[in-house]
Amino acid sequence: MAENHRSQYYRTTTFIWLMKLVVWEAASGQIRYMMLEETERGSFVGNVAKDLELDMDKLSNNGVHVISTGKTQYFALNMENGHLYTSQKIDRETVCGQILKCLLNFEILVQDKMKVYTIEVEIIDINDNTPRFQMEQLTFSIRETTAQGSRFLLADALDPDVGINSVQRYELTYNKYFSLYVQAGESGIKNAGVVLENSLDREEKAFHNLVLTAIDGGDPVRSGSMQIHVIVLDANDNAPVFTQPIYKVNVLENVPLGFVLTTVKATDLDEGVNSEITYTFRTKSEKISQIFRLNSQTGEISVQGNLDFEEQEFFEIDVQAQDPEGLSSLAKVFITVLDANDNAPEITVSSFFTSVPENSQSGTIIALLRVKDKDSGENGKVTCFIPPNFPFQLQKSVDNYYTLMTDGNLDREVVEHYNLTITATDRGTPLLST
Repeated sequence: MAENHRSQYYRTTTFIWLMKLVVWEAASGQIRYMMLEETERGSFVGNVAKDLELDMDKLSNNGVHVISTGKTQYFALNMENGHLYTSQKIDRETVCGQILKCLLNFEILVQDKMKVYTIEVEIIDINDNTPRFQMEQLTFSIRETTAQGSRFLLADALDPDVGINSVQRYELTYNKYFSLYVQAGESGIKNAGVVLENSLDREEKAFHNLVLTAIDGGDPVRSGSMQIHVIVLDANDNAPVFTQPIYKVNVLENVPLGFVLTTVKATDLDEGVNSEITYTFRTKSEKISQIFRLNSQTGEISVQGNLDFEEQEFFEIDVQAQDPEGLSSLAKVFITVLDANDNAPEITVSSFFTSVPENSQSGTIIALLRVKDKDSGENGKVTCFIPPNFPFQLQKSVDNYYTLMTDGNLDREVVEHYNLTITATDRGTPLLST
């Protein structure tokens, strides 16, 4: 019954989004479609021939080409009817992760016009993931002398979905000693914890069992739960406190392994064993664990994996300081990865005519080239040129496209073929060329 309701919801939502198709043309031509994730392979996306006013004869004669800008080709153009279809099922979480607006881009080249159209397809999130805690059961201890109003952080629930489909609220089973509190971080992630409402008495009740439930806002609603086991002990009345709540670090992507980013520091007013602090990452994503290392005793955070600005340029990490009795506090570490010039420009020949009549007029187009550089800023700005003293010229057309054309008279009896080297150079340090 629930599966039928979900299928009906997806079909209705798909219809609504397809009715909200947005199409516009910019200076070089641009079009956008919207579609739900997890749509079956071969599903209709949009009528490209109609929206771009393409000649169907040119489609059937292979005069129109789809140029993918990524590693995976998610869409295909039917040359018989001009319709755009999905070439595989698209999982938004795999393609875009936690990015709220998931856009897939590719280009359509109309060869006889030498015109390039940019196509954007926005992948709309569906509620296809259930909130899950990093552990099924959490056990921690509280001294019976702990003051009322004390707060204890709990494990967060993770949901790969975004927006309303992600975790929206938490619920805690009723217990007269504990109540739920939720705080939202700067990234929008909700951190759950419990507040001690009444004084504990270990002799009266030595254990408390709670259930924390995370609930998303999708339709249908999905939820996940975690068992919480609280052990009541005797006297540790001060929680660790960080010397600062937020640590900000800027780091170049090409720093060596072992490079120390920062050291977080917390203090505890208790004495002896109760003042000993252990530092842990509360942000348990696999990528963060692979790239960064936290010394549990000193709070030193260092690099143990490769940073890649082009893959991810910002990390938000929660670090927890906890004493032996389970009292803890939280600090944020913001790491901004700075771009280094570690990518050479790339040249792609989008269209090429291998021969030209010797009586061709100056300005006859020979090839259309696409030049790109994965780096950003000056590191990603590319200049493209050919050697001098050839009857050809290279002109920049739109965005990162260059047109190779004749520049002067050609005489087959004098020179019957040319070999040209096209060089693309960025502005980084050091300069990188292709």
